[in-house]
Amino acid sequence: MNIRAVAAGCALAIAGAASPVGTACATGVAAPAASGVTAITASPMTASAAAASGTTATDPAVTQAPAAVRAALAQARLQGQGVLRWFGLKIYEARLWTGGESLDPARYEQAAFALDLRYARALDGAAIAQASHKEITRLGFGSAEQRAAWLDAMHRIFPDVTDGDRITGVHHPERGVAFYRNDVPIGRIDAPGFGRAFFAIWLDRRTVAPDVRNALLGLAGAPR
Repeated sequence: MNIRAVAAGCALAIAGAASPVGTACATGVAAPAASGVTAITASPMTASAAAASGTTATDPAVTQAPAAVRAALAQARLQGQGVLRWFGLKIYEARLWTGGESLDPARYEQAAFALDLRYARALDGAAIAQASHKEITRLGFGSAEQRAAWLDAMHRIFPDVTDGDRITGVHHPERGVAFYRNDVPIGRIDAPGFGRAFFAIWLDRRTVAPDVRNALLGLAGAPR
């Protein structure tokens, strides 16, 4: 069995922030923008000390928001966390950070929040971008033209990930989504409708991973 292929197919998306492709270059060099996308290349980073030492979603060390989240959300608060597994394989730990108030799953596109994914294995960014596109299509968001543009944007921005890498997607209502790899900016997608479509992979009641959704939102009962 090709573990990378199976994991990528299951990983819903990025990374959301999904998860994503790419090579790394000099910090701060911006690639040409296209279709509402700004791709920022950055030097690669190694896995954080917490990941290297085996820190898990239940450890006190992860209750502090990552630097990228703290910079974007003045009063970052952990709403919930969960683990995505596929046939017993741990794919990533997911954490949902809000700006202080609990996120309403029926109106998440109106709020500022961040989804942070810590990967437990190497995944190809191109495959995760494609998986994200597939889920967005299944959920019925955007036109065919919009989805094609979003897929191209995700291919431009999303990097390959290895065990311990974190991809963070920060949602800015009415503006778009900014992506970070291990707290380093890798790009943003400001195309209308993308934020709602992308985060629906985890937050929509029709998600293919309802247990992860409930854990992120802190829901004990049936999905809302």
